[in-house]
Amino acid sequence: MLKPICFAIMPYGRKRTQADTAHAPGEIDFNALWDLAYVPAIQALGYEPVRADQDTGSMIVTQMLERIFYADLVLADMTIPNGNVYYEVGIRHAATRTGCVLLAADWSQPLFDVAQMRTVRYPLSTGNIDNDTAQRIQECIVPGIRALANGESPMFSAISGFPDKPEPALATTMKQQMMDLAVFQSAVRNVRQLPREERMEAAQELVKEHGVPPLMASVVFALLLLLRDSMNQKADWSKLLDFIDQLPQEYREKPEVRAQRAFAVSQTGDVQDAINQLEGLVAIAGPSAERFGLLGGRYKRLYNEETGDSKRQSRLRDKAIEYYERGMDLDFNEYYCSSNLPRLYRERNGDGDLKRAHTAAVLANAACDRAFRRGVTDEWLRPTWLALAFDDGNADLAEDLAKKVANEDVARWKIESVLADLRVSLRLVADEAQRARLSAVADGLAAQSGLENGAT
Repeated sequence: MLKPICFAIMPYGRKRTQADTAHAPGEIDFNALWDLAYVPAIQALGYEPVRADQDTGSMIVTQMLERIFYADLVLADMTIPNGNVYYEVGIRHAATRTGCVLLAADWSQPLFDVAQMRTVRYPLSTGNIDNDTAQRIQECIVPGIRALANGESPMFSAISGFPDKPEPALATTMKQQMMDLAVFQSAVRNVRQLPREERMEAAQELVKEHGVPPLMASVVFALLLLLRDSMNQKADWSKLLDFIDQLPQEYREKPEVRAQRAFAVSQTGDVQDAINQLEGLVAIAGPSAERFGLLGGRYKRLYNEETGDSKRQSRLRDKAIEYYERGMDLDFNEYYCSSNLPRLYRERNGDGDLKRAHTAAVLANAACDRAFRRGVTDEWLRPTWLALAFDDGNADLAEDLAKKVANEDVARWKIESVLADLRVSLRLVADEAQRARLSAVADGLAAQSGLENGAT
């Protein structure tokens, strides 16, 4: 008789963990994890183990979908943020009622809502899996898999009658909620189209209309971002903090909301408290390019504000560089972290810093170019590219981008942030003619954005 099949969804080869904890190894040998720990555990449970990369050549999508659907059991290792693994878990959850078990090292921080799902944890203090480590892993995962193998998929649990016979009453309710959400989103668009000086008052009226708690989680974050991007003056940031602090605890504790709260705190002037909140968030929710970018930005701000203590200033600059580097290493396509590094490297001007600045600039420009070609709708794209043009001393590109940034009606506080970076870049441009042209570009952008001072 054929044994039941267990299909494993996991990375293979040696992969970096990028985990921000002392308990995590820098790399994991996933092939050794499979060979020494998973295969014996799966066999002990009575299944035949199969993994995608055992095929000769690349497995086409159709074959992958078939195996995810027809496997008697699917195990998914969520230890590191691997896009393929998350995608395939979603397919399995929608395809079958039971038979999908998530596994992860005890120190890992899964992304997104997967963190709320039951996961079998195993100890992993070293990425080089030996027999003793593999034995400890087996001892943890065998009973865990056995206990969760018949657990119901989130899709089947959440949607009564899924997939063939959803309840009509629930479907009607959900359609009404989506209609309410569509009306709300239309109101948000209308506020965004108002003149800048009118947006904050209109945004606050929208908050009052929807109350606390708002309609649903998506409304919470939409209102939060609307308030954030309607800021006209420093005092307005306290209004965003008031909104967040009045939310129910389940919303306040969401990582996205906590990150925005820390950012708002820094905008009111308490930068160190914002750093403490962000470092706590990374410890609880795990690392991300955005969180490291926010931390790098807070340390950069303290560095720029420090004028009396040169040693402290150097330490703050090094911390900013450290966090930006970590964010860049997590995802080269996220241009925010890499775009901040060239000017910091040039200011530090240590051994190898000019080469590092060139490398970071190349990566950031490539990421911006890729985002532009892919049609990414991000208010930060052109302002970031503008700062990079200043770093390169490229007045032609800067003049073109500055016009587009002004026409895009980028939020005032974002323009202020970019102008601060342009001031730094201008000091580092050696060519006087280019520096004069770039200074005029910055002054023009400031004037068009309604700001008193340029970047000179």
